[in-house]
Amino acid sequence: MLKEIERAGIPIVHMCNLIPVSLTVGANKIVPTISIPYPLGDPSTSEEEQWKLRYHRVEVALNALTEDIKDQTVFNVKI
Repeated sequence: MLKEIERAGIPIVHMCNLIPVSLTVGANKIVPTISIPYPLGDPSTSEEEQWKLRYHRVEVALNALTEDIKDQTVFNVKI
């Protein structure tokens, strides 16, 4: 599905926690997430910390949309 959306000219970022799978299916722009049940949060942390995690990962994904890349790229999400 990712490749078809990109062929239509729509930029896309794949946010996932299983990076090898994302690379295998051919996603070009990949942003790592935290876990399968909680991709953009960690319920064992405070609400404030969860907000920071979500905000940062979405910010990385939005910035990735503007990047002009030639090869598959896994974007860094370190704070």
